[in-house]
Amino acid sequence: MEGFLERLLDADDPLARHLRRQAVFHLVPNMNPDGSRRGHLRTNAAGANLNREWLEPSLARSPEVFLVRSRMQATGVDYCFDVHGDEVMPYNFIISSQGVPSFAPRLGELTDRYRRALMQASPDFQIAHGYPDMAPGQANMTMCSNWVAESFGCLAMTLEMPFKDTADTPRPDEGWSPARSRRLGAANLDALAAVIDRLR
Repeated sequence: MEGFLERLLDADDPLARHLRRQAVFHLVPNMNPDGSRRGHLRTNAAGANLNREWLEPSLARSPEVFLVRSRMQATGVDYCFDVHGDEVMPYNFIISSQGVPSFAPRLGELTDRYRRALMQASPDFQIAHGYPDMAPGQANMTMCSNWVAESFGCLAMTLEMPFKDTADTPRPDEGWSPARSRRLGAANLDALAAVIDRLR
């Protein structure tokens, strides 16, 4: 998210200026500040896995999701990009929301276009490996990108990044580093530019 934000706010980047003219951005750089401060991979201070709270969040258990979801409902959503780390797979990949009940071919085409544009913008991203797409109607609706896709009929995806390194583009001395994460975040602006005219 740091790389995405740094590039999006770069006054000298013509693509960033173009995107800011095209859309209003609402960003949450860290959805789980109390949990990450405590070293938790998934849970907040109340013990809630915030990516399993989107269907029925509460102020007591998952205030982060409750408040962000409320803001989304107030403004509407055309594009949602949820950024995660994957503990197992040594690849950068995107999980689509294909399994939500109302998933339409248009959203599949947008997802494919986004993935291919990101792969072109960053050799650290690939489309050969990842989780299998869910069958229609089988998505876990407590997860962010699935709930958002179903609620707003929009392009909603989860980016998974490796904890250690990428198998296709390894750098043994540094692994998958914060600097590489920032570069991949910045490359997502190229992918967004490839679909932004089709989001509505």
